[in-house]
Amino acid sequence: MSDPGAERYNRECRCVTLDKEVMRAELMRQPEGAELCRMLLEERPHLFAASPVFVPEGCIRRQAQIVAAVERVVALPAYRERALAHAPAAARFAPRARGVFLGYDFHLSAAGPRLIEINTNAGGALLNALLRRVQRACGESGRLAPGRPAEDEADAEQGFLAMFRDEWRLERGDAPLSTLAIVDDAPESQFLLPEFLLFRNLFRRNGIDAVICDPSELRFRDGAHWRGERRIDFVYNRLTDFGLAASACSDLRAAYLAGAVVVSPHPHAHALYADKRNLVLLTDEGVLRDLGVDEETREILLAGVARTTAVRAEDGGALWAARKHLFFKPASGYGSKAAYRGDKLTRRVFEEILGRGDFVAQALVLPSERYLNVDDRESGFKLDIRLYVYQGRVQLVAARLYQGQTTNFRTPGGGFAPVIVLPSVAIGPAAGLAR
Repeated sequence: MSDPGAERYNRECRCVTLDKEVMRAELMRQPEGAELCRMLLEERPHLFAASPVFVPEGCIRRQAQIVAAVERVVALPAYRERALAHAPAAARFAPRARGVFLGYDFHLSAAGPRLIEINTNAGGALLNALLRRVQRACGESGRLAPGRPAEDEADAEQGFLAMFRDEWRLERGDAPLSTLAIVDDAPESQFLLPEFLLFRNLFRRNGIDAVICDPSELRFRDGAHWRGERRIDFVYNRLTDFGLAASACSDLRAAYLAGAVVVSPHPHAHALYADKRNLVLLTDEGVLRDLGVDEETREILLAGVARTTAVRAEDGGALWAARKHLFFKPASGYGSKAAYRGDKLTRRVFEEILGRGDFVAQALVLPSERYLNVDDRESGFKLDIRLYVYQGRVQLVAARLYQGQTTNFRTPGGGFAPVIVLPSVAIGPAAGLAR
């Protein structure tokens, strides 16, 4: 699904579309405006790229088809049984809430997009909603970065708010949602703390009393969930302890399993979507047939999801021989932690991977590239595309630019980038693109 128009713009367009003064003005309207400006524009200088990424319309449609295919499989009882077989105990509790902010991450290969992983607490959605509001038009394409499918005209922030209210209604019906806690380990030290502040402000502006806290601050008593003397109705879960197994999460876990608090995203969603062993199921034709997956869905998944296999000690010789074509990931990993390109592996690390018993090996799908001028020099960046999804619907599309093995938000010129969706044909003359 290579598209010459998008490829050419990604190679040659040098337009700077990020308007930092408009962003500063947007942030200063927030209660912590000066603090947010400092955190986002000074302390995290590589969180936002200055230029957009171009993606053909057909590629976006294909990604949405892959998302829909995954959703059809996840709905099958046989799949759920297989996915939950290796899940932690808390994941076996099935709430009615679906789980906010699924993140489907893609690399764009010459043959089309390839899904490389799914995350259940995907960060950055509200930051990308902010980013799309502070863009100048690209001088060459004449377009602003829409950041979401063109048919969705609703404001992104209000769409996110509606999603949380939908989760609440699934669990509590027409009861009012009064209080919400945004929960992460030591949130003041988290890289995405600015997003927590933006979410807190969004909830408060819309009549929901929101706080940011560590899970150890929460207590389950008298049949309710509390932070101090404040009863908590809803936990927006940003923890990477996906099974809520740590001692600091004991009260949160107990309240969740007792139905005393609505938690989203939750362990059940992680087990169904984000455990990377599920990618083994989604890319094995025999397994898909056994699960009762229809032929069209099988074809979409086998072509659109990077082939993934479980790492077993008995397969060590074959995996080592094929390592240059593989990427190794822990089943419950996140943020590229303990993930390794096979061609960079030492024998010692490879033996550790074999010994752990919880890794997968994924066919290496090289990311596509975006070229930009940084400090008056041309620099090449790898890129991936993230679709933020709720109940199978794509809410927002964003890109990440980086150098090195994985996304890192530490590359000068890199970071989150808005996506400009182009008609799937070459556009305009090749010469004369802005420098």
